[in-house]
Amino acid sequence: MRRPVALRLQAALGTLALAAAAGVVLTMPEAAAAAGGATGYATQNGGTTGGAGGQTVRATTGTAIHQALCGRADSSTPITIEVEGTINHGNTTKVSGDSCSTAADKIELKQVSNITIVGVGGGAVFDQLGIHIRESSNIVIQNVTVRNVKKSGSPTSNGGDAIGMESDVRNVWVDHTTLEASGGESEGYDGLFDMKDNTQYVTLSYSTLRNSGRGGLIGSSESDRSNGYVTFHHNLYENIDSRAPLLRGGIAHMYNNHYKSLNESGINSRAGAKAKVDGNYFEDSKDVLGTFYTDQAGTWQVSGNIFDNVTWSEPGEDNNPAGPDPQSTTTVSVPYSFALDDASCVPSVVSATAGANKGLKVSDGSCTPQSPDPTDPTDPDPTDPDPTDPTDPDPTDPPSGTNLSVGAGADGSSKASGTSYGNVRDGDLGTYWSPAGTTGSVSVKWSSATTVAKINIREAAGSEGTVGSYRVIDHGTGAVLASGSGAGVIGFSPVALEKITFEITGASGTPRIAEFETYAG
Repeated sequence: MRRPVALRLQAALGTLALAAAAGVVLTMPEAAAAAGGATGYATQNGGTTGGAGGQTVRATTGTAIHQALCGRADSSTPITIEVEGTINHGNTTKVSGDSCSTAADKIELKQVSNITIVGVGGGAVFDQLGIHIRESSNIVIQNVTVRNVKKSGSPTSNGGDAIGMESDVRNVWVDHTTLEASGGESEGYDGLFDMKDNTQYVTLSYSTLRNSGRGGLIGSSESDRSNGYVTFHHNLYENIDSRAPLLRGGIAHMYNNHYKSLNESGINSRAGAKAKVDGNYFEDSKDVLGTFYTDQAGTWQVSGNIFDNVTWSEPGEDNNPAGPDPQSTTTVSVPYSFALDDASCVPSVVSATAGANKGLKVSDGSCTPQSPDPTDPTDPDPTDPDPTDPTDPDPTDPPSGTNLSVGAGADGSSKASGTSYGNVRDGDLGTYWSPAGTTGSVSVKWSSATTVAKINIREAAGSEGTVGSYRVIDHGTGAVLASGSGAGVIGFSPVALEKITFEITGASGTPRIAEFETYAG
């Protein structure tokens, strides 16, 4: 049953609403940034600052939001969009421009970067209208409500997802939001918070997800394993049937969340996924952790959780619940610091902090809600290692010692016909791997932790100079060890890992990587 839509704005905003409805975006004299700073995996890969440092505009319609995106100098010009009022189908139209790609039936953040959308004043409600993030990076969404988004029935929006991310999305921080539906798939709703098709470095914090059949997923199918490095903390999941979240491949960290009335299943780790589950409070729920509805198992590491009136089903061919006495089945390390509240106080802390219009209060690990940290989120995270630290080994030094890649394993995100991942660690410069396009990633992996401090990327004869921008990633933690452009020798601080990834993010043609050599020093 749909809730009535709030259509009235305060009288004091009448002039502003008329301006926005007419397509006018009102600029503010001072740039604004989202309160506090990103946490969790959103702090990695360069960090997530949204529109910090750019222009600030006010919008009271969806059309005005799109106009703000389209009015920038280019698709990466930073901008903070302050939203107040109800955004719905009636006031959201497609807007065209060189710096945007929008649609009438959703708030479309497509092929853009450096955007903050933040609710202000009396609040921002996206009513039956989802937020779609596609082929974009460095996005902050804060202090908004998204409700009753449908994939069937009328009206429909965003495939039924309240917030949906897909296709090469990087660095998204969603904070102090309320995401809610009024039923499950049979009533026309889908997920509240979905990530698929190569979405990475995401944090969902201090948010409320409720009254939905599906909380959210990471990966659209058992083969969509290119997603991950996602943090969920201090969120309330309430009256959710399943997917809190569903994790297919990749790594996710869930800490200090309050799970209440998970009716069928909760954290569903499958298809090789790893879930780090710390200090959460599970209450009045069923099968809150495990592998469900598949025979492709995932794993989990558990610590400090409280299970209050949780029931567990019997193990079966397609069900592997973690309880009734959950034990760790893997180990997961994360590359960031975090303040962990004791699980016993999580219900009270989350009640005071999670959701839109809660004053953006946060926790510092003391079980007492605090006002948001005014620290400028554009400041670098002091816990992040600097890949260009002058104390690092000189990357121009020739490699020395044993090439650790010979005899190791290899895999990747894509490969061109006739090429093989294994060709990058066979010691033969006559064979090579190519991505199925101009970008992609290839990894070298070992069965146990191996210390690596330098790699050498050798391009096949005739393709020298094709590799453009790249990142070197510790696959186990998601930490970016180095970034730059061009193949060759790349050095970084020594790190013990089981899998190292060379990700090509830009190229002048189809790269051909003959060897991905790894060295301890």
